Amino acid sequence: MTAPSARPSPPLRHLVRRFVGALSPSGPDAEAEEWVRQTLSPAEIDLWRQMTGPDRRHAVVVARRVVAELGPAGATAPVRAAALLHDVGKVESGLGTLGRVPATALGMISGHRRAGHWASGRGPLGRVGRYLDHSRIGAELLEQAGSDPLTVAWAAEHHLPAGRWSLPARVAAALKAADDD
Repeated sequence: MTAPSARPSPPLRHLVRRFVGALSPSGPDAEAEEWVRQTLSPAEIDLWRQMTGPDRRHAVVVARRVVAELGPAGATAPVRAAALLHDVGKVESGLGTLGRVPATALGMISGHRRAGHWASGRGPLGRVGRYLDHSRIGAELLEQAGSDPLTVAWAAEHHLPAGRWSLPARVAAALKAADDD
């Protein structure tokens, strides 16, 4: 599955909140980790464990917001997995919080279309490219892990405009709203 490379720039407020939250390296608490283990498949848990502590904390917040919005019946296991693993492609970049700030700025300045070209490179620019291309990379990782097609699709589409989502409108809107604070 390939994700289109064009995406709108995230609102600055969202980026600032994510940065401040990412300054603490700790992951979710034990109760949240247990909830995640009950939701994800073993292969998805392996991917989850590769995510940074701040990314895992963010993902739990997103997933709990989705459950609150859709209710238990609407927030099926694939929907919860989509919320928990939408940013899993970031693991391939190896960038921490301080590396992600200039990577995001570079993406805003140069456009995300270049990320695919950079992603195959080595060194810092390759890492930046993989970070900016995390939607496509995450979808590939989830597909390889045998994730539900909905989970794979949301990883690929979570930065696209609403008109380009393939998920049911209510589910995609809840996932997007939960991620964008």
